[in-house]
Amino acid sequence: MSSTPAAPRTTDPGAVVADARERIDDLDARIIALVRERMAVSAGIQRARIESGGRRVHLSREMDILRRYSEQLGRPGTALAMTLLELCRGRV
Repeated sequence: MSSTPAAPRTTDPGAVVADARERIDDLDARIIALVRERMAVSAGIQRARIESGGRRVHLSREMDILRRYSEQLGRPGTALAMTLLELCRGRV
């Protein structure tokens, strides 16, 4: 997966914007699919933890996730991580 944006197919500003919006829509669809996958994996972990007598939520693990997002994306990354954690909690 490349991190460089695809070159515009045209120099027409309207077409460039339309192409970029199409790419964003595709990225959003992929992000949503990944979030849903993350939710399913998290639910499996929570089930396994509860079945073994443990707690559903592991706070030190959540702090690691918050730290990782914050380091990579700054303050908005922390908010994003909190949203992901909220989506993934209690879905068992």
